[in-house]
Amino acid sequence: MTTVTRLFDRHTEALTAVSELEAMGVASSDISIISNNADDWHAGHRHDGHASGPLGDRNGDGVNDVGEGAGKGAAAGGALGAGAGVLAGLGMLAIPGLGPVVAAGWLASTAVGAAVGAAAGGATGGLLGALKEAGHGDDDAHVYAEGVRRGGTLVSVKTSDAERARVETILNNRQGLDAVTRGGAYRQAGWTEFDPRGEPYSREQIEAERARYR
Repeated sequence: MTTVTRLFDRHTEALTAVSELEAMGVASSDISIISNNADDWHAGHRHDGHASGPLGDRNGDGVNDVGEGAGKGAAAGGALGAGAGVLAGLGMLAIPGLGPVVAAGWLASTAVGAAVGAAAGGATGGLLGALKEAGHGDDDAHVYAEGVRRGGTLVSVKTSDAERARVETILNNRQGLDAVTRGGAYRQAGWTEFDPRGEPYSREQIEAERARYR
């Protein structure tokens, strides 16, 4: 098995790509999606009907304890992506350096688990560590993590070598970008690497970023 990942500027294209992958026959357990939610495109709700904040936000007021949030995310990780397709498992998480994200699937589970490890003294946590564990090189992992920080959506797929071309075609046709393409644009503007300790992008910064590549 190998991992194919693409970055999408619009979550709508990413969601469509996920649906097409499942229609192609890719198992839901082999698909993961992680999307920036700074613009609240996905509204989370508790069972009591009140709006909820990211995991670790005790009161739904946007104040998040990263360590606690990651711990809760890891505990719930097995449920991410479960049910009728991976999109049925979308839930809100807090990942270091990204702020609130909407996520489902195996990569999200790995990311919150890595964040717990980092909080306990591990070397690399959060999404960056998860991408590396999935088989991406250091440069690609930094670009993909930065892409989510700037408002993007990642779709990652575990696939066989025989099916890789079909998976890539679906992702590419929905305007998914590889790390080389978007990384080049970032570096031309002076960017060097993703900083998990950096401030998440604001809604205004994300809107400006999306407009730059529209």
